[in-house]
Amino acid sequence: MDTDLNGRGQRLPRSERRLQLLEAAQAAFVEQGYHAAAMDDIAIRAGVSKPVLYQHFPGKQELYLALLDYHSAELEALVKDAIESSTENKARVYATVAAYYDFVEREGAPFRLLFESDLANEPVVGDRLESMFDRIAEDVAEAIAGDTTLSSEEAKLVGMALTGLAQVSARHWISRDVVLTKAEAVAVMGRLAWRGIAGFPSTHHVAE
Repeated sequence: MDTDLNGRGQRLPRSERRLQLLEAAQAAFVEQGYHAAAMDDIAIRAGVSKPVLYQHFPGKQELYLALLDYHSAELEALVKDAIESSTENKARVYATVAAYYDFVEREGAPFRLLFESDLANEPVVGDRLESMFDRIAEDVAEAIAGDTTLSSEEAKLVGMALTGLAQVSARHWISRDVVLTKAEAVAVMGRLAWRGIAGFPSTHHVAE
C-alpha cells in the first residue's frame, strides 16, 4: 500500500497503484516522447512522490518496457479475438483489420508507443516490438495456412502483410483527420485485403 503525494493518507492496492503509474507514464511518453519525459513529471501526474514511483519501477526504461508489454498484450488479444470471431475467412479478414482501428482509437493513444516508438532502434525495445509483431503475424498465418494451400512460410508472409496494411492504414486514419468513418475505412481496407487473400487457392468455399 502507498500514500499519495499530498499526504492525505489515501492507500491503494499495489496492482491499482501500478496501473495508475503506468497511465501517468503513458501520458508523458505519448505527449513528450521517451527522452523528454522525466520521472519527476510522471510522479506528479500520478500524484505520488518519487520514492513511491521508484518502489514500483526502478527507472524510466522499466516503466516504458512495462507499458510496451501491457499494450502488446492488448493488441495481441484484439487480433486473436478477431481471428476467433468467425469460421468464415472473409469475416475474419475484416475483423482483423477492424482490430487495428479499434486499437488506435483507445484512450491515451497507446498505439504511438507500439507503432511510433522513438526507442525502436534500441535493441531492448526493438526486439520486444519485433517479437510482438511476429507473434501476431503468426496467429494470422496459422488461420490462413489452415484454410489455404499456402505453406507456413508463405502464410507468415501474407499474415505480416495483412497486419502491416491494417496498422499503417489505421495510423493514417486516426492521425490525419481522414473524413471516412471507422466503419467506412475498415470496409475499404478489408475489401482490399480480402481481394488479395481470396486469390489464393482455398481448402474451403471462398465467399466473394
